[in-house]
Amino acid sequence: MIHFKAIGKILGALLMLLALLMLPGVGFSFYFESNDEVALLASAFISLSVGATLYFSFSKQDQNIRKREGYLIVSLSWLFMSIFGMLPYILSGSISSIPDAIFETVSGLTTTGATILNDIEATPKGILFWRSMTQWIGGLGIIVLTVAILPLLGIGGIELFVAESPGPTSDKLHPRIRETAKRLWFVYMGLTVLVGILYYVGGMTVFDAINHALTTIATGGFSTKNASMAFYDSAFIQYVAIIFMFLAGTNFTIIYFGLIGKFDRVFRSDEFKTYTLTIIFLAICFAFPIYHYSDQEFEKSFRDGLFQIVSLITTTGYITADYTAYHDGLTLIFFMMLFLGGSAGSTSGGIKFVRHLTFVKNTWLEFKRIVHPRAVVPLKINGDRVTGKIITHIMNFLLIYLMIFVIGSIILTLMGYDILTSFGAVATSLGNVGPGIGSVGPVDNFAFFGPGAKIFLSFLMLLGRLELFTILIVFTPFFWRAN
Repeated sequence: MIHFKAIGKILGALLMLLALLMLPGVGFSFYFESNDEVALLASAFISLSVGATLYFSFSKQDQNIRKREGYLIVSLSWLFMSIFGMLPYILSGSISSIPDAIFETVSGLTTTGATILNDIEATPKGILFWRSMTQWIGGLGIIVLTVAILPLLGIGGIELFVAESPGPTSDKLHPRIRETAKRLWFVYMGLTVLVGILYYVGGMTVFDAINHALTTIATGGFSTKNASMAFYDSAFIQYVAIIFMFLAGTNFTIIYFGLIGKFDRVFRSDEFKTYTLTIIFLAICFAFPIYHYSDQEFEKSFRDGLFQIVSLITTTGYITADYTAYHDGLTLIFFMMLFLGGSAGSTSGGIKFVRHLTFVKNTWLEFKRIVHPRAVVPLKINGDRVTGKIITHIMNFLLIYLMIFVIGSIILTLMGYDILTSFGAVATSLGNVGPGIGSVGPVDNFAFFGPGAKIFLSFLMLLGRLELFTILIVFTPFFWRAN
């Protein structure tokens, strides 16, 4: 039997926390006199009222959170956050259509970075800050934040942490799950503050530096400028963004071990080495073709190539150049990057390098097993043997991911969109990247999609952010059967 009252209590707590996170934007509204403070305050009040009603109605419920409740809470929490998170857009009039507001909110919370706004710079400053805040909230997940700072989840919090934390990783920084969540958030906040300071030193205004800091570490890609990072024609700012996008796409456990001096744990990670070497290899390979096809200096060609590679692989989605304008071959390779994803345990979306690494290694070893059928040939990652159960799980994930991409592309095509745009929109939404190819390229947006397509793409964003199984399992009949 599923404990719905306990679920209601936790959802109430999450909505109250969401309401509090809406309030910082009010300060920017007053400072810039953007006249959107009423919309933010009203949205916070509605979210707080509903949250408090849920929480105190079920305040006496125990926290017997099992796996089924954990998956249901995570799925419902993202649905609730999307619904209540769109209120500032609707109440301020910045976005008048509900499908548009849902799309923008889901894109923010899932750190996808796709937008329907045609003139970002005309958006009121308070709403613009909330837009960036949604990505920062979604970066490591509001569930992880709640596990870190609220005692109400008790030992059941581990089920929520496991259900939401992205990537197939079991690394823990501390035996107690709440301490692990706290340390992850300290790293997250520390990187946010540091990159914000560097952006300001590089020439951004305080407001722009804060917003870009929030969306860089979240690998979200929302910008306060219509031209994204291309607006800042500064090598310093763009290299800072490259470095911190790379860090945000790294397993935060690896970053933590690096900060405390345990470098052996860093260099023992096969995923981190593959992730780093892939970016270096692609950056070197792309520098010369981009220099050949563009009329600019070699350093700028190298920087543009590296920036786009890191931005797409980490699923951040910032742009400094139109990568579809170079050559069709380069466009195809950039499109394939939408399927990479950063590291497990990072804020990146996508498939994740550890899954690709497991697939490639297992495929290679399969040839050896065919030649030597009696030999025991174990698959190892980071020196540890990978069990057959994990390999099966990863193979199933890859197959389901590919099936969803194909079916999703067919659905969009049947809605009347061209095949290239359908491929690009589905790939970038499912991978939580932002820009794609076709009519959703790096210099385009998603405003032209109809209401049905926007809702469908929003669902794909949530599906990708929660690693497919967290949501899909809720739709299975045996999930609802009594124990």
